[in-house]
Amino acid sequence: MDTAALKQTWALAESVGDEVPLFFYSHLFLSHPELRSMFPVSMATQRDRLVGALGRIVSSVDELDEVTDFIQQLGRDHRRFEVIAAHYNAVGASLLATLKHFLGERWTDEVAADWAEAYGLIATVMVQAAEASEEDSPSWWTAEVTAVDRRGLDIAVIQVRPEPNLPFLPGQSIAVEVPSRPRLWRYLSPANAPRADGTIEFHVQMVPGGQVSSTIVRSLKVGETIRLGAPVGQELTLDEGERHRDLIMVAGGTGLAPLRAHLERIDQEWQATGQAPRVQLFHGARLPWSLYENRLLKNLAGRPWFSYTPVVSDDPSYPGRKGWVGDAAADAGPLHGLLALVCGSPDMVRHTVSRLRSAGIAPTDVRFEQFATLDEDSHDLHHHTHDLQPSRLPQSHEGEHA
Repeated sequence: MDTAALKQTWALAESVGDEVPLFFYSHLFLSHPELRSMFPVSMATQRDRLVGALGRIVSSVDELDEVTDFIQQLGRDHRRFEVIAAHYNAVGASLLATLKHFLGERWTDEVAADWAEAYGLIATVMVQAAEASEEDSPSWWTAEVTAVDRRGLDIAVIQVRPEPNLPFLPGQSIAVEVPSRPRLWRYLSPANAPRADGTIEFHVQMVPGGQVSSTIVRSLKVGETIRLGAPVGQELTLDEGERHRDLIMVAGGTGLAPLRAHLERIDQEWQATGQAPRVQLFHGARLPWSLYENRLLKNLAGRPWFSYTPVVSDDPSYPGRKGWVGDAAADAGPLHGLLALVCGSPDMVRHTVSRLRSAGIAPTDVRFEQFATLDEDSHDLHHHTHDLQPSRLPQSHEGEHA
């Protein structure tokens, strides 16, 4: 399989622009009209998400060994759409038909065979993972909204109780669908460590034009029932060997959520054992009132293992640290040997990652979600943050983490 040719031909297809997803969806819905009901009524926010994700994932099949766990998570997660193997066949056929249409004479027999083989590998991993998960988990979870706490102008903290219990790891993301926006699933990260009562906390910030985030912040009510998908993502999780490493955490806006989940886990372990890694948290916001967890984090800073620095970028009168949160983190002192977790908007993450690496943190120790971006047009394959969420098929979030 010529993976270089896969990447080159996908880059050519991407350069065509909006005509590619338009052709793809037209081909898919004309050849398989029964699939139309699996997508939102309005396709305005869908745009190139499915075809873009497919192209980027399949053309990077040479990285499959590194991301098999994530692809398997996607397969399990897509059971919430009632996706079956036949659907993968339909989508794959439309993807190849789209590439053939736009690549013209570059669509040789060899290129066609490579794309078919690569797509088959990815689809098989996803289907097998989905089939295996049918034995021990539901296709989706229903969850009752037990609390909604509006924090300022554009942020809400919500508590939900899934049924049955939904296992997840701090740092993962979960697809959420609210009743008033059917089939518009958006990815949110639990802001808590797993709890004995099974409840999950989400932090949601309104995004301009974001149908789901705006609905959750403005009108979600206690007692409503939402649906949740299977947890996905691994870049911001910590394995057993990493759980005791000293950390520097850098968050922008509600990108704080997955980092706060780690803080809750660490604090629980410290209270139980008296042992905890050193943790420095830098939380950035444009304006002071968007530091929505300021009180809780200041209280937590009384712990001997934790320090907290709020950073405001757009208020010259702010009495604390001003500017880019990545600069504040990079100026924090000797950083060599620390493990960094970064979560926020695309610009914030790119800047922060660059600054932390320049300040002495090993490139492999700067962690941020980084596979097959799709949620913002400006994302690229290897700068994937929590606005840079891993691409999810067939829908994607609005960029809730600002």
